[in-house]
This record gives sequence, structure tokens and C-alpha cells, in this order.
Amino acid sequence: MKTPPIGSLVLDWTKLSVTPTNVGGIRKLFDGSTATFANAEGHVTTLNPHETPHPPHRHPDEELIIVKEGTLEVSINGRSGPAGAGSVLFFASQDLHGVRCESDTPATYYVFRFVTQSGVL
Repeated sequence: MKTPPIGSLVLDWTKLSVTPTNVGGIRKLFDGSTATFANAEGHVTTLNPHETPHPPHRHPDEELIIVKEGTLEVSINGRSGPAGAGSVLFFASQDLHGVRCESDTPATYYVFRFVTQSGVL
């Protein structure tokens, strides 16, 4: 059974539940189709100090990350550098990318991925 598309919404940070992970926690924002995207997915990851969510990877869709707090070490196609609170990261289609918490405190960041109706490369 097909679910209805995601509509407009407002998400209250104080009401988002945190699901613990082995390296921190995740807050799910949304995940489903919209009027223009085959899939729109958003979540907030919190990484414990010196942790990584997964090894560097690539995928056909683009990804946008906004750092809320802490410092990430960001790698894109073998080059790396720091990204602190307020930084915006954009990973283009098929670029090898990854992040790691480089803070002595947790790092929290928003992740957004969108897949078009026509598919991706």
C-alpha cells in the first residue's frame, strides 16, 4: 500500500525522540516521497567524541549536512578538513565522503538526502 506524500511540517527539537546507536544517537525527521521527490529523507545524528557513523561511502544522490554543534573531520574524495558548528557540507553524486567527530564533546549534525522522481545517475 502506497503511503501519502510527505506534506509541510514543523518539527520541534525538544520533542524529537533520540534512538541510541553504538556511536551516539539519531533523531528521525522524515522519510518518504513528496510531490517532487521519489524520496526525501532527513535525520539528525549525534556522534560521541572520536566516533564515525560508518566508513566513507558514495551514493548516486546528493547529500547536505549542517553541523549543529561540535567539530567534524570531513573527507571528500581523499581530502579532509574540519567543519565546526554552522558549517554546511554538500556531497555531490558519487563523491566518496565520510565524517568523524573530532571534538572531545559530541558532534550533532542534520542530514538531508533527496532522490528525484526520474531517478539518479
